[in-house]
Amino acid sequence: MNTGIEALPDDIEALKALLIAERYTVLIAREALLEAEALAAIAQAQVADAHAIIEDLKLRIAKARQDKWGQSSERHKQLLDQLEMQLEDVVATATEDELAAEIAVAKASAAGVPVVPFTRKKPTRAPLSADLPRHRVVVPAPESCPCCHGAELKKIGETITESREVVPRQWIVVQTVREKFICKACETITQPPAPFHPIPRASAGPNLLAMVLFNKFGLHQPLNRQSETYAAEGMSISVSTLADYVGHGTVLLRGLVDLIEAHILAGERIHHDDTTVPVMAAGKTITGRIWASVRDDRPFGGTDPPAVCYYYTRDRTGAHPQRQLARYAGILQADAYSGYDALYAAGRKPGPILEAACWAHARRPFFKEARLSQAPLAVDIVTRMDAIFAAERVIWGRNASERLAARQVHVAPLVAELEQFLRQQYGRLSRKGDLAKAINYMLARWDSFARFVSDGRICMTNNAAERRVRTVAVGRRNWTFCGSDRGGDRAAAMYTLIQTCRLNDVDPHAWLRDVIAQISDHPQTRLHELLPWEWKARQQRPEAIAQAA
Repeated sequence: MNTGIEALPDDIEALKALLIAERYTVLIAREALLEAEALAAIAQAQVADAHAIIEDLKLRIAKARQDKWGQSSERHKQLLDQLEMQLEDVVATATEDELAAEIAVAKASAAGVPVVPFTRKKPTRAPLSADLPRHRVVVPAPESCPCCHGAELKKIGETITESREVVPRQWIVVQTVREKFICKACETITQPPAPFHPIPRASAGPNLLAMVLFNKFGLHQPLNRQSETYAAEGMSISVSTLADYVGHGTVLLRGLVDLIEAHILAGERIHHDDTTVPVMAAGKTITGRIWASVRDDRPFGGTDPPAVCYYYTRDRTGAHPQRQLARYAGILQADAYSGYDALYAAGRKPGPILEAACWAHARRPFFKEARLSQAPLAVDIVTRMDAIFAAERVIWGRNASERLAARQVHVAPLVAELEQFLRQQYGRLSRKGDLAKAINYMLARWDSFARFVSDGRICMTNNAAERRVRTVAVGRRNWTFCGSDRGGDRAAAMYTLIQTCRLNDVDPHAWLRDVIAQISDHPQTRLHELLPWEWKARQQRPEAIAQAA
């Protein structure tokens, strides 16, 4: 069959008809695709909503049984806490899926494809306590009628929207008042539009939303404990409602996470490491992983801001770091995990990755032997390594060329002597001994260990990444486990924002408050202005300081 240009008709009208038919076919296919995507998103939201309802009912049944027949033991209390954490996770997931369905339906509607939207059925919230003080925020009224531009407006009423908000040590209800006016000339009723609200149709202000997110992911306080704390302060907010806030907040800030990841992958050097995290699975707990990619150019005098991006995975296969660093080319500082090997392959696209091994990781087994058994060889190796570390501390923060020059004079001879010493001692040791294994670990990767001597950008250690994953280890003691894989993804996203703030000496709580309050009204093309380092620079300008005062 001839499908080339010869198959096209010569008549112009026939060509036009063929083009119109082809365009019509493409439009039909596009509309069908949008409809399918919207229906799939709605189905996912319905499934997540049903799962949330089931978990809520399970928790209520467990509490009812505990009240009627249960023993007041610590074990039963822990079981209820686990159920509450599971409910927290599925409600946040249901919220994310509901928002995704709304976006898909909006895209389909914009293309003229009618799709019935999905709205979760949520319990009717009780009115906000009348005992809380009210703070009226009146939206400025128009100076003239938008219909006839008449200047004589008469107030005929107002619409009040109440939302929970919090100030330090005091709960308040903010009343946003939109006054109604009628034009005396044409009797047209006008009212200013409703201001931006971080959670549509919800009664939570940006300060409250920021506090919940920061307490959970910055201070490692599970939502059930937060709920108990707020209740003790006179504000009853259920775990389900708090989980709803977490789901909305994660979606609201997702664009900033992507920008931070892009900033890290643009660096000349990246630190990478992972740590374990328990995850709830069907009837058991599995061991997932939280990975951290860190960009920190300060050791070699770089002026670009530091940042960290976290990733959650269900296991520790090599496919995960290979996917996380698929767009990266440069220097990778990491341990000797075999999952990184594919990244160092020659001819890799988009470019080569150079391996830089971690001396701190290699030093640990020698230090352990020196401390426990006082082995003279281990003590000697640790002493030689410490001399190299001492020479490195002197040049921290200098630019790459200065570091390279100093290393060639003061560090390179020490590294060469250590290599020669290790090779000599390795031939005298039993291959089964711990010291022999530790020495072989270094000698087998010596090019990677010695690479820092010839490149001023490379650090001796991967401590920058290990410090970032330590925050996950601290949090594990409090929240025990993630409720699901989706919960791990949410934690990774929020850890990215909060820990990047801390790397840049930015108060994460203050940053969250300000960003949540303005992100929806902020132009997407200027979203980078809300990144922690950009936000910090803006806050330090004289006009911002004067406005805050």
